[in-house]
Amino acid sequence: MQHQLSLRLLPAQAADDNAVLVLAAQQLGIGLPAITGFYRLKQSIDARSRQQVWINLTIHIFINEPFENRICEQLQLRNVNNASKEVLIIGAGPAGLFAALQLIELGIRPIIIERGKDVRSRRRDLAQLNKEGVVNPESNYCFGEGGAGTYSDGKLYTRSNKRGSINRILNAFVQFGAEEKILYQSHPHIGTNKLPHIITAMREQIIACGGKVLFEKKLVDITIVNNAITQVITADGDCIPATAVILATGHSARDIFTLLHHKNILIESKPFALGVRIEHPQVLIDQLQYHCNNRGEFLPPAAYSLVEQVNNRGVFSFCMCPGGIIAPAATNPGELVVNGWSPSKRNNPYANSGMVVQVEQKDAFEYLTKTNPANKSLQADNPLLLMHFQAAVEQNAFVAGGGKLVAPAQRMVDFCTNNHSATLPQCSYLPGLQSADLRTVLPGFIHQALQGGFKAFGKKMNGYYTNDATVVATESRTSSPVRIPRDEEGLHHPQIKNLYPCAEGAGYAGGIVSAAMDGEKVATIIAAKLGN
Repeated sequence: MQHQLSLRLLPAQAADDNAVLVLAAQQLGIGLPAITGFYRLKQSIDARSRQQVWINLTIHIFINEPFENRICEQLQLRNVNNASKEVLIIGAGPAGLFAALQLIELGIRPIIIERGKDVRSRRRDLAQLNKEGVVNPESNYCFGEGGAGTYSDGKLYTRSNKRGSINRILNAFVQFGAEEKILYQSHPHIGTNKLPHIITAMREQIIACGGKVLFEKKLVDITIVNNAITQVITADGDCIPATAVILATGHSARDIFTLLHHKNILIESKPFALGVRIEHPQVLIDQLQYHCNNRGEFLPPAAYSLVEQVNNRGVFSFCMCPGGIIAPAATNPGELVVNGWSPSKRNNPYANSGMVVQVEQKDAFEYLTKTNPANKSLQADNPLLLMHFQAAVEQNAFVAGGGKLVAPAQRMVDFCTNNHSATLPQCSYLPGLQSADLRTVLPGFIHQALQGGFKAFGKKMNGYYTNDATVVATESRTSSPVRIPRDEEGLHHPQIKNLYPCAEGAGYAGGIVSAAMDGEKVATIIAAKLGN
């Protein structure tokens, strides 16, 4: 007999399979020898009680019959070396890679072109970025094999279950080397140290099946005939013919947005969020969330999620990284962007999170036209307005930091009381910090909303509002500031019938899993249209 059983366990018990078996037998009222094995279906932490943290665990248990391991869905990949149909994919991030794998399952040959480098080569540029503050515009934390997802912590949690099968995406990650625990954790996480190997395995599989993956191939132009793309042109002069084009270039490909706008291809301004990254000692967050002095060895570093309305604006945490590191995520010289990530063990001594404020089109127009006379000619309905706003704040941060990607920063209480921080706490951000008045970096409405948000969060988490926390500017790549419209059913651009805007860069996803599902969705639509 097989049975699903829900248990409420102490952390030490949940970490011990034998303890789980004993408690399962007790709850079922059977002898321990009757249980031949189990595997975990769902696991989550319940820290609501101030007296005790609990683990909620659901298991699939086998009683008096042979145990069988979990059946993990495998991608059914085909050999497409001689496929008659090809699809061109722009971008090798999660959307592009999963679109390619889906096309291979459907018998179509994918050709991926990626402006950046492969994972191994990309590491050298990231080292130079961190150590010397030198930005390679084509190879950085956002551009290169795996896209921003490769070095963005590996969080696999999403609420976007209407886009496709979350379990299918998670199973694919396991197939390519992720640990099976991502299938049952409530907030699955791979870790930045492990993702590159998984992304490399995906690329190698795509090539083994007959697909192509071409690195350092930056799209710079497209040829359009009769409202369809006939070829794309790369920076090295190659002209690549195109039957169908999946545009999966990510939220930071400003040159793509600009190219489409200059060619009078419809794009739209999209609200996004901008703010700072806040870093606390991880031990403090553990104490606040677990209500104890020491979380012990059986609880993971604690996370948090916070949201508040301040001056009719949403202020919220974004991409919270327990045991993590703040990293420089700029894609152009003269701009400063910070992001966060965690290794698989989340064993660094700091906890960081984006803390951001929603920005609308009117906010960007007012800010840009008031702060720079050169922007007086900007139109309020310019679809690139929020992108220009994003870049302007990043340039402010670069100047305030003094160059070489040194980030302007303040202690949290000093930030909220408009006081200079004479010293700054130790921080995980490798290029270093410069004490600065962040009112010179952030637009007033964002600065004021964050001040109110931090004070409110201190009331929700007593101890969160502290000068032991560091506010680092600027967190600005939360999502795309542009949406590339597409037909709701056919998923193609309303003007260009064989252009398929996809995932984060087009404004249709917000993370690794949702981007991957959108890539699969678009690939499936194209395959049906091509007759597969």
